Amino acid sequence: MTDDTLLEFPCDFPIKIMGDNNAEFEAEIIRIVRQHVPDLGEGAVRQRPSGKGNYLSITVTIRAESKTQLDALYRELTACVLTKMVL
Repeated sequence: MTDDTLLEFPCDFPIKIMGDNNAEFEAEIIRIVRQHVPDLGEGAVRQRPSGKGNYLSITVTIRAESKTQLDALYRELTACVLTKMVL
């Protein structure tokens, strides 16, 4: 079995998650990411509210160890009811 990917692991990998601008969304995203990346660094999380402040974009740069890890993280982030979009 082969992992079809152009990425070479380990690598730094940014993930952007968008949702409503509230503390619950932010806390849940960080909780999910930490389940897959327990050693998430201090400066790994950046936030930016939308122009009107209704939505929040959270960019998390992780040290990805494998395609399997990334796939599992994406699945859980997109399954979260608070998430609007994951890039």
